Amino acid sequence: MSIQFSVFTKPWKQTPIPELGSKVRALGFDGIELPVRPGFPVTPEGMARDLPVAQQQLRDCGISIFSVATEPTPEAIAVCGKLGIPVIRVMVGVGPDGYMATERRTQQAYHALAPMLRAAGVTLGVQNHYGNNVCNAMGLRHLLEPFDPKVIGAVWDVAHNALNGEALDIGLDIIWPHLNMVNLKNAFWQRISGPEAEVADWNVYWTSGRQGLASWPLTAKLLQQRGYSGVVCLTAEYTDEHALERLIADDIAFAKSLFAA
Repeated sequence: MSIQFSVFTKPWKQTPIPELGSKVRALGFDGIELPVRPGFPVTPEGMARDLPVAQQQLRDCGISIFSVATEPTPEAIAVCGKLGIPVIRVMVGVGPDGYMATERRTQQAYHALAPMLRAAGVTLGVQNHYGNNVCNAMGLRHLLEPFDPKVIGAVWDVAHNALNGEALDIGLDIIWPHLNMVNLKNAFWQRISGPEAEVADWNVYWTSGRQGLASWPLTAKLLQQRGYSGVVCLTAEYTDEHALERLIADDIAFAKSLFAA
């Protein structure tokens, strides 16, 4: 299987599914990651009814659902299994009981989910995220080591990896045995306090694939060297939301050029 390009459709929350399918197909994507969340066209409580309809509407546009972003409830696992949607993507926030306690608690929950996931043929894809979360490749690997990666695997997000200061070649080497999907976006740390401040304050600025801390050319090279074939999901996250259409069009063209090299 060659690289398939997906896009996280969170920015188009109010767009009807048929229009969404036509839009992402025109941009050059093969499929999408669909948020199944409150306020979106498909909600958790309406998933069994609405997700099959959305899937067919997208198929009519030539678009697959490669993953959904939602909580891995028994109903969600069953619906995704029935529809052949291969991945449910989640992230792991660190609770008030601390990092290691969160990891132990999460592993216990995943051990309980694993038989349902295996029976349904669905993978739980766990993504790293900067901040108060399991944030880098080493964190993901330590969390996921007890599990079959075909059942519970890693979604490696290169932007969050870079924001946490983990070199991309090291990060991929760490997470490779567990890798299920790759997220492409980009960002950098931006100082938001003036030089006269007693203590510097920083924020994350989400930018185009060409401009951030995570080198997309290096990411593509590293993945190609290891023979990665699977889904690469562009998450379409930009601080300048008004530039969304221009930036995502440039980013998918850039990504395709890198993986074609």
